[in-house]
Amino acid sequence: MTASTFPDSVASNDRTRQRYNLFLLLVAGLGGLLYGIDVGIIGGALPYLEATSKLDPSQLSIIVAAVLLGSVFSTLFAGMLADWIGRKPLMILSGLSFILSIPVIALAHGYAPLFFGRLLQGMSGGLIGIVVPLYLAECLSASTRGKGTGVFQWLLTFGIVAAALIGIYFSYRVDAVARLGDPSALFTFKDHAWRSIFWVSLPPGALFVLGALMVTESPRWLYRRKQFEKARAALLRSRSPEQATLELHEMETASKPAAATGQKVRDSLLRRKYVIPFLLACVILACNTATGINSVIGFNTNILLQSGLSDLQAHWGYVLFTAFNFCFTAIGMMLVDRKGRKFLFVLGTSGIILSMVTVGTLFKRTERQNVDCRSQIQSLVTSDQQLTFQFNQAEAQRLLAASGATGGDIQPGRASFAIIFSYGDFTGTTSYVRSDDPATPPLKITRDGAVPPNKVQAIFSNPFADYEAAKSAPLKIEKAVLGPVPSENHGWLVAIFIYLFVAFYATGPGVCVWLALSELMPTRIRSNGMSIALVINQLVAATLQAIFLPFVSKHNYSSMFYLFAGFTVVYFLTAAFLLPETKGKTLEEIEAFFDKGAAH
Repeated sequence: MTASTFPDSVASNDRTRQRYNLFLLLVAGLGGLLYGIDVGIIGGALPYLEATSKLDPSQLSIIVAAVLLGSVFSTLFAGMLADWIGRKPLMILSGLSFILSIPVIALAHGYAPLFFGRLLQGMSGGLIGIVVPLYLAECLSASTRGKGTGVFQWLLTFGIVAAALIGIYFSYRVDAVARLGDPSALFTFKDHAWRSIFWVSLPPGALFVLGALMVTESPRWLYRRKQFEKARAALLRSRSPEQATLELHEMETASKPAAATGQKVRDSLLRRKYVIPFLLACVILACNTATGINSVIGFNTNILLQSGLSDLQAHWGYVLFTAFNFCFTAIGMMLVDRKGRKFLFVLGTSGIILSMVTVGTLFKRTERQNVDCRSQIQSLVTSDQQLTFQFNQAEAQRLLAASGATGGDIQPGRASFAIIFSYGDFTGTTSYVRSDDPATPPLKITRDGAVPPNKVQAIFSNPFADYEAAKSAPLKIEKAVLGPVPSENHGWLVAIFIYLFVAFYATGPGVCVWLALSELMPTRIRSNGMSIALVINQLVAATLQAIFLPFVSKHNYSSMFYLFAGFTVVYFLTAAFLLPETKGKTLEEIEAFFDKGAAH
């Protein structure tokens, strides 16, 4: 009886461990899903928020970027928190932060609560971006580490797809209301739509918290806290007794150098063998977001609307964009252990450069036809130095006639318009509006749209400006850009190259960047080093998103895409000439490679 039941017991234990490993991947995937929703949810909500919130472009850009600003803040402390309270409690805290952020945003009226809610949402994303990959690296075996990181990234892209599908659902409902021809009803429903988009993202946060409550703490964190029996018990949930014993022995061996000398080894980033991989990881993380991926996701529908697509087409275009991201991430997951990290980095950045240059050139062709109507708009400024201007087909016709541009390529019934203005040394912009949108709100320009409310913010906005003079300076129209809304074919052509951009990104940098972040960092500095590198990543992303709408209003969309291409050239050179291949190497072998280089 003993001989017959022993194999059954072993098989049962194996099945239990397999189920637990799958559950670990599921929880990691839910973390990636939340991170993706963090990034992608604003894409579908932004056009309706822009139409109903009465926020200016700078405020809207900051609302979009607030997620990244919050992520920067939380990422600074994520490594220390993970070391202090543990990986599991931090995962639970990050999920609860996401859940709390949803009602704050969805019930918001005004700029301040919107900003705070998005900031809190970003803080949850920053914690997830550090603690989930860190937890996976410490809990999964070497043979499944790549798969675990891939699942996190794959479901991250699925989170963006889910956010886009939510957006397209409400786009159809908005289109149905628009056909009724009642501007007041359309305005009310658009206000309801963006709030509902955020409410629908609440359930994944609750599922992630429930999953995090059911996993064990990281065995390596427990071992470093000298909780040896708990560490062994945690290992036995996902490994055989033999594997658990072997890994405990490796942990003991790794801890011996410090014990042998009787001194605490300082986890300093300034030690020579740490500096090179740390700096390389920071450059890769900074360049990764400088490709423009977060901005293209966050402002995708705006970009497609400006390229010539209708509201419904732009939302469908965003769904296709997220689907490409999701599918090509899966392709990257299959290739990363076959072709190697370096190959995919070089392939991906090459394709990104080509795609961004092409999109910029397509926008440049239509932007050449723009007409500057500043003198006509300047004449409309009131005595209190403000301006309210309702742009529609009739006003487009009047501006074209006054500028002597009638009969050209700009059609009054399909035109776009934006104003760049200043009060003294401070400059502001309006969003682009279209004459074929019946729900277009009036463009309102006041001093608050350019001049900061206090001297502290004025220093950050323009440190060389005369703040006191700007408070009483007259309104000056710097530029009033009237241009054509390109054809539908032009819009889909732009969309195709944006899809190529995300295909190359997802196949290469999208999959490899998380591996690079965890593989390049030596063991002793991994948690803190990952935090610093990800802070740099989020700072670059937040900066690009915060300046996006003001930048394209002043310098056009083509300049923005050329800028992204220029940043990616730096990325390509770094990957091609500085990044070592890490395929098939253990973390210890990668660390030894840089240690050997430092010794020379």
